Amino acid sequence: MIEVSSHHERLPSSTKPTVFVVDDDAAVLGSLRFLLETDGFAVRTFRSGTALLNAGGAPGADCYVIDYKMPDINGIELAGRLRKSDGDTPVILITGYPDENISTRAAAAGVKDVVLKPLLDENLLKRIRRAIQDRRGK
Repeated sequence: MIEVSSHHERLPSSTKPTVFVVDDDAAVLGSLRFLLETDGFAVRTFRSGTALLNAGGAPGADCYVIDYKMPDINGIELAGRLRKSDGDTPVILITGYPDENISTRAAAAGVKDVVLKPLLDENLLKRIRRAIQDRRGK
């Protein structure tokens, strides 16, 4: 089981969880890959929801981090589709466009958490660790 730890503690390599990140912005993908790999996660990135779905839902994810606003399919719709094929893998939605209804719509699609893009770093890492820990605790 993974313990929620400070940013400076890396995850043991024997339990290196895999996070799948979906965002249409290459700069965000690169930044998140760097952040997550530095913290000890294995990372796979996808430039669109369609790319992830075309990869067969990409088995092997311990957690999905999905951008809300993408041109092909929005993050909430993608989370709903993933929930049908991969029901217990946690989904964290990231967005730079929050509105008062996004959390409600995200929860209805099975999203574990919503994180605002300007505040990703440690906030996102803590939520990913907690989501994976909760899933493995089942």
